[in-house]
Amino acid sequence: MPLFFRKRKPSEEARKRLEYQMCLAKEAGADDILDISKCELSEIPFGAFATCKVLQKKVLIVHTNHLTSLLPKSCSLLSLATIKVLDLHDNQLTALPDDLGQLTALQVLNVERNQLMQLPRSIGNLTQLQTLNVKDNKLKELPDTLGELRSLRTLNISGNEIQRLPQMLAHVRTLEMLSLDASAMVYPPREVCGAGTAAILQFLCKESGLEYYPPSQYLLPVLEQDGTENSRDSPDGPTDRFSREELEWQNRFSDYEKRKEQKMLEKLEFERRLELGQREHAQLLQQSSSQKDEILQTVKEEQSRLEQGLSERQRHLDAERQRLQEQLKQTEQNISSRIQKLLQENQSRIRMEQLMSITQEETENLRRREVASAMQQMLTESCKNRLIQMAYESQRQNLVQQACSSMAEMDERFQQILSWQQMDQNKAISQILQESAMQKAAFEALQVKKDLMHRQIRSQIKLIETELLQLTQLELKRKSLDTETLQEMISEQRWALSSLLQQLLKEKQQREEELREILTELEAKSETRQENYWLIQYQRLLNQKPLSLKLQEEGMERQLVALLEELSAEHYLPIFAHHRLSLDLLSQMSPGDLAKVGVSEAGLQHEILRRVQELLDAARIQPELKPPTGAVLTPTAPQEPPESVRPSAPPAELEVQASECVVCLEREAQMIFLNCGHVCCCQQCCQPLRTCPLCRQDIVQRLRIYHSS
Repeated sequence: MPLFFRKRKPSEEARKRLEYQMCLAKEAGADDILDISKCELSEIPFGAFATCKVLQKKVLIVHTNHLTSLLPKSCSLLSLATIKVLDLHDNQLTALPDDLGQLTALQVLNVERNQLMQLPRSIGNLTQLQTLNVKDNKLKELPDTLGELRSLRTLNISGNEIQRLPQMLAHVRTLEMLSLDASAMVYPPREVCGAGTAAILQFLCKESGLEYYPPSQYLLPVLEQDGTENSRDSPDGPTDRFSREELEWQNRFSDYEKRKEQKMLEKLEFERRLELGQREHAQLLQQSSSQKDEILQTVKEEQSRLEQGLSERQRHLDAERQRLQEQLKQTEQNISSRIQKLLQENQSRIRMEQLMSITQEETENLRRREVASAMQQMLTESCKNRLIQMAYESQRQNLVQQACSSMAEMDERFQQILSWQQMDQNKAISQILQESAMQKAAFEALQVKKDLMHRQIRSQIKLIETELLQLTQLELKRKSLDTETLQEMISEQRWALSSLLQQLLKEKQQREEELREILTELEAKSETRQENYWLIQYQRLLNQKPLSLKLQEEGMERQLVALLEELSAEHYLPIFAHHRLSLDLLSQMSPGDLAKVGVSEAGLQHEILRRVQELLDAARIQPELKPPTGAVLTPTAPQEPPESVRPSAPPAELEVQASECVVCLEREAQMIFLNCGHVCCCQQCCQPLRTCPLCRQDIVQRLRIYHSS
């Protein structure tokens, strides 16, 4: 049996009711009714079939139960052959037995509010059936055999899914009442169904080709048949009226006794229920008192939990307030540092404005001859470098085209260079003093040369070019040794250096643009056509002392300045001078203290502290190495700090003077390929190449290396 048809165990009250009804039906003088309704039955018990068969019961009432089937196992419908009224409403029946037609005496069949999907075709054999109620089921159609019910007077099919009536229903001439859902009907049409039973029967008779007669003309034989059956059921027949009346009085007396007994049973049942209610009331009082105690305990626990949560919340709020105070303090410190930076930038701007403004005193003290001589030397060096580069390019092209004639042309160009170098100094100086464009060009060259940031970028670019050259040589050596792990490490370092080189090239170009903008501003301010404007600016820039010398004069130790310049940290010199940091003070500081001062790079912090400690240790071992306090450097003339290049990797034993081209194997490698970073080709061989000959990567940019003697 499916899960949703599983038998339900009846309650104690339902079980007692079933026993009582079965006993009542078996008593002597009992009527022809067997009522086992509201007993929570999942199937009709076998004893009910036996009672109906033996005692010839005519009415079987089984409504309001949990029946899923009318006929249980090992039972036959022939046991209900005498049943005239069968009430099965409010159950869970899904189908009626196929041999339902064996109940030939059945007159009333009520299966309202069940789960019926269809009616058996054998229902047409119920020739004495007068009332059929199939309301509120799941029927979709009616069988054609319904037209064989010659005694049917009432038919209720509402509350189903029926849309068509069988045409054979026109043969049921005794039908007085037909209940259906007119709005859902298709055949007969809604209008006909809404007009009533007579209109429906007339329509069906017309469709079947029959002549319609009212049901009243066919009911008399049916009623006479009922009277004949009643007389046939009487044990003595109509001949003995007095015996029948006496039997009727006996039946009435027995009914009175039954009702009396039923009243007694109802009284006992009421007393039992009253006692049960009292016990339940006492239990409810006891439960309410226990629940009251439980509620009080729960309220106490909830109150303690709320107090604990409140205290935790208060602690959390205190911690949050403290954290916000710390954030506010940090924000105030950041704002103060930003204000300090703005003040420094403002001072720089004021110095720039002072640089752009020319005083009368500077105009009077202009050393025209000296400045013009310095300008002539600067222009000579610039022009010389350009001519050397042009000569080198011309030599490369002429070597490819005309190998023999190139030597003569090169000699001629070098003669021009020598003649330019031997030019009359007085004539060049006088020309510089007269032409403002040459003065501007000399000032621009000196400005680029003396710019600290531009010098740092050039130094870093030169360092990276050297390291890329050495990494390429190391990679060529390691390829022959087939060391994959080291090869991968070298490749990663080369890619990192290539990226850094590209970034430095962009920074160099950006710095040159900034210097050109400054020059443009100076030129805009010189529109007043002041005499000797560029000579005065050049002299001022020439007389400007280096930043390291200024800081030394302000009291910084020379070893500390040299240390910062060696670590390429010259931009931190103003910070160290502002905080008056010395070697002794730095030896007592930690990386965190340097970070608070303004040194943000973690590696630079540790390196500064380590080098300071080394200097102090060396000074303790050899006291003569420690400079006296307050010693300053006083140069006789402004000079440029030497630009030193100190590569950090690869090791010194791998350094070589030159690297030959991997294509021609003759000339020196002079070109850097980006993005890979290899230095493996000369300038002549790199032009037709589109990919690097070592790693086969696409060449995005070519960078020329100029080696200084």
